[in-house]
Amino acid sequence: MNEQTLEQMKQLRLHGMIRAFNTSLSSQSIDYTNDELVAYLMQSEWDDRQNRRIERLTRAARFRYSAVMEAIDYAPERNIDKNQVQRFASCGFIDKKENILITGSTGVGKSYMASAIGHQACSTGRKVMYFNTAKLFTMLKASKADGSYLKQVNKLEKQDLLILDDFGLKPLDNINRHSFMEIIEDRHGKRSTIIASQLPVEAWHEIIGEKTIADAILDRLVHTAHRIDIKGESMRKKLRNNH
Repeated sequence: MNEQTLEQMKQLRLHGMIRAFNTSLSSQSIDYTNDELVAYLMQSEWDDRQNRRIERLTRAARFRYSAVMEAIDYAPERNIDKNQVQRFASCGFIDKKENILITGSTGVGKSYMASAIGHQACSTGRKVMYFNTAKLFTMLKASKADGSYLKQVNKLEKQDLLILDDFGLKPLDNINRHSFMEIIEDRHGKRSTIIASQLPVEAWHEIIGEKTIADAILDRLVHTAHRIDIKGESMRKKLRNNH
């Protein structure tokens, strides 16, 4: 009887339930009532599906770091408002369609923080994509050549959270400027974006170039943005010195 039940569970792909059912069969000491057993099996299946969904979302996001909120360093010299960052863990900023702009010199942990917030968003079931900005623009240029540009831009628009890392390492050319405008325009008021950059926000205007487009992009980006300016020395250098 149990073999048949397990086989049917397997065909229905109830993986969490299979594990729980096997556990309940092997642990004779736990005596479940019928409704307790059903609740236990359902909860196990629910948890299993949630975990697999989070794994899928995390894989699809392609984060640079396997980062967690708990590991963010709040040392006083880093100038990070712990309450502000911990509020991001609830992902309320995504519900409110707000942006986060993270700035600071090289190695201070901008990418790590952006990735940690992204991982947190995945764990709450949200769709996230992480990009190095220069690589994103290269990919979009290639997609214009092969005709898949609209498909790529639509995919970006659908993400609950888009993370653009290393923004502004070199000025935008005309094609990238218009692509950037399109991405920001599509997401404005509908989705959240995190941008991490070595340059202070005040310098972004020059990097984007072409005054009217730069004004339009920054107006949409900065208007509903939380800002974090990380200070202190490079974390990478610090880690090297400690080893």
